Amino acid sequence: MKLMNFILAPDSFKGTMSSDEVCDAMERAIKKNIPDAKVSRVPLADGGEGLVNALLRICGGRRVTAEVSGPLRDKMNADYAILPDGTAVIEMAACAGLPLVEDRKDPLHTTTYGVGELILHACAEGCKNILLGLGGSATNDCGIGMAAALGYKFYDSAGSELEPSAENMVKVSLIKTPDTRPDVSFVAACDVDNPLYGPTGATYTFGMQKGAAGETLELLDAGLKNMAAVIKRDLGADVALTPGSGAAGGLGAGVLAFLGGTLKPGIELVLDAARFNDLLADADIVFTGEGRIDWQSAHGKAPVGVAMRAKAKGVPCIALCGSVGDGAEAVYEKGITAFFSAVRGAGDFEQIKKTCKEDMYLLAESVVRTLMLSVS
Repeated sequence: MKLMNFILAPDSFKGTMSSDEVCDAMERAIKKNIPDAKVSRVPLADGGEGLVNALLRICGGRRVTAEVSGPLRDKMNADYAILPDGTAVIEMAACAGLPLVEDRKDPLHTTTYGVGELILHACAEGCKNILLGLGGSATNDCGIGMAAALGYKFYDSAGSELEPSAENMVKVSLIKTPDTRPDVSFVAACDVDNPLYGPTGATYTFGMQKGAAGETLELLDAGLKNMAAVIKRDLGADVALTPGSGAAGGLGAGVLAFLGGTLKPGIELVLDAARFNDLLADADIVFTGEGRIDWQSAHGKAPVGVAMRAKAKGVPCIALCGSVGDGAEAVYEKGITAFFSAVRGAGDFEQIKKTCKEDMYLLAESVVRTLMLSVS
């Protein structure tokens, strides 16, 4: 049998497995059936949870802990990284992520204020470049919480200062900038390419998973639309249709407007740091994956970022995922050769968490054994 060269490049499976744990299951299945196979591991993050760990693993550096505000303003400790070159890597999900609110989902009031506090902490550490990961949010506030922590103020049409919450976005009539702003360069890693508002914007695409429904969805989307207009007039930034401006409940737009930053596909930043193209040079097959592959996956998620590079090099790319949702077939044209689900049957999330590692192992083994038919 020909010596096979595998690259394992999955994202984390939110709520169940880290990307390292997914790699463990895949590698175990490969080595059991093809003991002499070469396996290169590239556990990924695409801008959401895991970005700090991914870049610390690839680049080295140190982890820093700061006390900041959580998504509902309760104090908490959040970690970020400082890489050897002095770049700070901050995940917004570290202090404004969906898992932090558990059964208290409230997108009208969850805030990115803690993100601004993390930025200030990194600035105090002397960081001049900040990479901000924009995935996994519990928020839908266009980043006004973050902006408020940095000194921005928001006013209604009567001149009264507003609490910087998503609920009040529709009332914002004036934005005042702080006297001084951090002398820092910002790049935001996005895992989606959605615009700020509208049918494919932040609210209608991601709002329901954050607890929004009915009139709340309408209010939040109207608020984002209003914010875009006021930002354009007062700050000179046209954020409405910029791909990625709808990331993290509109925090992508906030990065552009309040930080003067740029948006880049998070998966591309991580793959470049890992020198992924070099690994592809002699690869036979790539295994990627994520917790749920569906129509959203084609819009900047990690598996598609991996698949597009593999396709360019003529390397097959198979996605081993937790589950498969509507519209998943859209990933075929992006370079995914095939995708499979690890979930074996009906069950609630708690049951899936108990068996997820073994489920992934069994799926990986089935795929590996199928591959062996073509090379034996």
